[in-house]
Amino acid sequence: MRPQLADEVAAALRARIMSGELRPGDRIRLEEVASQLGVSITPVREALLHLRGEDMVELEPRRGYVVAPLSRQDIRDVFQLQGDIAGELAARVAARITDAQLAQLSLLDRALARTRAAGEVETLEFDFHRAVNRIAEARKLSWFLHTATRYTPARFYSADAGWRAGMREDHEALLAAFAARDAAAARTVMTRHFTDGADRLVKHLDDLGIWS
Repeated sequence: MRPQLADEVAAALRARIMSGELRPGDRIRLEEVASQLGVSITPVREALLHLRGEDMVELEPRRGYVVAPLSRQDIRDVFQLQGDIAGELAARVAARITDAQLAQLSLLDRALARTRAAGEVETLEFDFHRAVNRIAEARKLSWFLHTATRYTPARFYSADAGWRAGMREDHEALLAAFAARDAAAARTVMTRHFTDGADRLVKHLDDLGIWS
C-alpha cells in the first residue's frame, strides 16, 4: 500500500463532507468507499481514523462511522482562520517582494486567467498561492495555512463560474497591493478572498438543505 494512500482517501472524504455530498449524520460504509475509490478497506479505515481525530466523523455503536455535525458557524470559523493566516502572509509578502518575484506571480496569474478547465484552475490557483506563501518566508505559518486549507472543497470552487470571476478580481487587487508594497491592502484582499469563500459555501449547503 502506498504510504500516502490513506491521506488521499481522507482528502476525498473530507471534500465530500465539506461540499455537502456527505451530510451530517450520514453513515460512511467502508466497503462502499473502497469500491468508489478503487482501494482496499485498509486505507479507508486508516483515513476514517484520521478524520475522527479532526472531528469530521464520529464512531457510533452499531452504526460505525457517521459524518459529524457541521454548522454554518463551523464553516465560517474555518475560513476565518484561513483568511487570518493568509492575510498575515500576504502582508509580509507586500513588505519584502522583489520586482522579479512580482513578475513571476503575474506570470502565474496570467496562466490561470487563460485556463477554463476546472481541474487546471484548481492546480494553478494552488500554485499561485504557494508561490505567494514562499515569498513570505514563514515556514511554520505556511504549514498552518496548508493544514487549515485541507477543509476547502477545491473542486467545488474551481467548477463555480462566480467564484472564478471573484478570484480573478482578488488576484488583480492583490498584485496591485504587492506592486504598491501596501501591506494593509494585501492583508485585506487576501483575508476577503477566503471569507468570501465561506459565504459561497454556506449558501451552497443551504441550497442543498443540509441544515433543514
